Amino acid sequence: MASGIIFDIKEFSVNDGPGVRQTVFFKGCPMRCAWCHNPEGLSPCPQLMVRYEECTNCGKCKAVCENDICNACGKCVPVCPLRIRSVCGKEATSSDLAATLLKDSGIYAGMGGGVTFSGGEPLMQSEFLLDTIRQIPGVHTTVETCGYAEKEIFIDVMHAASLMMLDIKLIDPESHKRWCGVDNTVILENASFLINGDIPFIARVPLIPGVTDTEDNLTGIASLLKGSPSLLYVELLPYNRLAGAKYSQLGARYEPGFDTERPLLPAQDIFERHEIESRLM
Repeated sequence: MASGIIFDIKEFSVNDGPGVRQTVFFKGCPMRCAWCHNPEGLSPCPQLMVRYEECTNCGKCKAVCENDICNACGKCVPVCPLRIRSVCGKEATSSDLAATLLKDSGIYAGMGGGVTFSGGEPLMQSEFLLDTIRQIPGVHTTVETCGYAEKEIFIDVMHAASLMMLDIKLIDPESHKRWCGVDNTVILENASFLINGDIPFIARVPLIPGVTDTEDNLTGIASLLKGSPSLLYVELLPYNRLAGAKYSQLGARYEPGFDTERPLLPAQDIFERHEIESRLM
């Protein structure tokens, strides 16, 4: 039985696959996208989150702390009188997670949905992910992934899931490395298994002003996807201007490096010219 670290289960989600779903957020991501709006999903380990701007420095957290460096033990959480401290991330076994998801699976099936595994990046915990999927037979499962994973892992997950949602951010490898922290060669290789295969998938493209929403980048993505027999449609995700809201709670700063107020390029026109259905989310 496998175990892993998750940081949230969102109920009644309507933006993470078909129908109404439960979305499980796995902790840990191999990429560092400049626009990430879930920074609590980047580290694979549990983390302490504090709304520091509300802290009155009463000292009760320090009184119970036994560590020189925070290890997210959580002892300071219940003693905080303002309830501004929490631990993000908890360990779960695949059987416990599967039991939680199965409990209301009939309700979600009745609404045309199922379970979506997101993150972070769920393929970073592939054994935990696959073991959980195996224990929820009959449930429609969707895996949202950035595609940055070993080929064997990607293929195993692709065949285990009912539907894949693949994030495609940038075509140019140098631009991808600059804005996402890694080269995209592995991502494009894994994308080819979906594009040329028979597993249904949705491509998701974040529209980041001046970064991913350029004519060249969107045309490159559309050209890559055109003619795929298993592509259902493309989801276009406009930049979230609240992306930096949670960084301070982790003791970090949000410095995206692009003009967050710049108007977005009308991306749907480009995909329409390539005869690809797109949906603006």
